[in-house]
Amino acid sequence: MRFIGNIEAKTDSKGRVFLPACFRRILQAGGCDKVMLRKDVYQDCLVIYPEESWNRQLDLLRSRLDKWNAKHQMIFRQFVADVEELNIDSNGRILLPKRYMNMAAIKQEVRFIGMDDTIEIWAKEKLEKPFMTPEDFGHELENIMTNAKNSSNE
Repeated sequence: MRFIGNIEAKTDSKGRVFLPACFRRILQAGGCDKVMLRKDVYQDCLVIYPEESWNRQLDLLRSRLDKWNAKHQMIFRQFVADVEELNIDSNGRILLPKRYMNMAAIKQEVRFIGMDDTIEIWAKEKLEKPFMTPEDFGHELENIMTNAKNSSNE
């Protein structure tokens, strides 16, 4: 599953929001009728994981953590304790729990951003300006792609 796009939507008074049709089609094609929701680790946004993507992330995290290391167990516990399983209703909506809306400062208007195998939900106000200046973006992308090219030529 690959999600791309930047789509605006509104939550209703109960916190329900329609998943954008382009994302719903991808989820339905993958046989996905429930998703996992958690706050992003770094940003004040929410992340929707299709079940398959969530399981891959969980397996990857678990493979890098030592079950017998107390700090690793706390990290794993924090990661899984902050997740909520959401069902997609017959109308294509999900219910954003109030505590998650508060974590991401979502009032009513949101933006869904396709992030490859996940979907982010942002409070619309937080996206009034770009994540990076165009100059910084171009410079950082050039560095990343040049370094990737150089390491593949070695």
